[in-house]
Amino acid sequence: MVKAYEGGVALAEVVRSRFVEGFHRGSVVVLGPDGSVVAAAGDVTGPIFPRSSNKPMQAVGMLRAGLRLADPADLALAAASHFGQDFHISRVRALLRSAGLEETVLRCPPDLPLDEDARAAVLRAGGTRERVYMNCSGKHAGMLLTCLAAGWELEGYLDQDHPLQVRLRDALETCAGEPVAATGIDGCGAPVMAISLTGLARSFLGLVDAPEGSAERSVADAMRAYPEIVSGTNQHDDRLMKGVTGLLSKGGAEGVHALAVPGVGAVALKIDDGGMRARMPVVASALRRLGVVAPVLDELTEEPLLGGGVRVGAVHAIW
Repeated sequence: MVKAYEGGVALAEVVRSRFVEGFHRGSVVVLGPDGSVVAAAGDVTGPIFPRSSNKPMQAVGMLRAGLRLADPADLALAAASHFGQDFHISRVRALLRSAGLEETVLRCPPDLPLDEDARAAVLRAGGTRERVYMNCSGKHAGMLLTCLAAGWELEGYLDQDHPLQVRLRDALETCAGEPVAATGIDGCGAPVMAISLTGLARSFLGLVDAPEGSAERSVADAMRAYPEIVSGTNQHDDRLMKGVTGLLSKGGAEGVHALAVPGVGAVALKIDDGGMRARMPVVASALRRLGVVAPVLDELTEEPLLGGGVRVGAVHAIW
């Protein structure tokens, strides 16, 4: 069993109407360009489930297993937690068609798009939850195409003992520089593998600093070239990668986020209670510790709190 964040510390303060309401606790690690720890708070060596922040390393595993995609945008999609906008869904469908696969082969659960406008459009048209709308459908499409490329059975591709998942685990371990501590089941039904925050940050730093043409660098380059595919238009990963030159960013559920800038360093964090609202203030604070300066960090320094549609407070980093 993985115990999450015993010993997390206060990272962000919640202020509402000028009264301190409480704190968000968690853990964060900052690595320098050589991979050494330059700042840390909380438990950064114990195992956690990075959730979708593992996707870039899983995409590395897909390439190592033989996946070949002509369009780098499709590789970005394989590492994405997409918001279900039209350009996301059409690309997932085209990727499946290119391999002669039907949408029914996807084993991620049916869902509605995360993007509010896209979700409303589906419902207005009389649509309902579909597997292709689920935010991990690009990863699942990539997994299926990897199985075809490697000659593996599609049946059971989510089983942790399937050759695909064994190879993805190997990729995560080599990128993180540590063994997977435990394996669970993610929200999309795929295995989710536990590593430390330090291992997560090390993985991202390795991706951006890898030699050009390597599997690691190919994933990092694709994600940075198509940040709106990795998340959605004006979502956090999109804004960060467009706002900081060379930055690689990937969020995960339950308050996880990981980032790296080549030649500068890397950051990985986890909010103990899984709340998402404290992530960006802590991200901005951590990147500043690496000397990163950009208008987008100023924009993300505080997370507004609304009451009745009016700003009544904010979350800001105290670390």
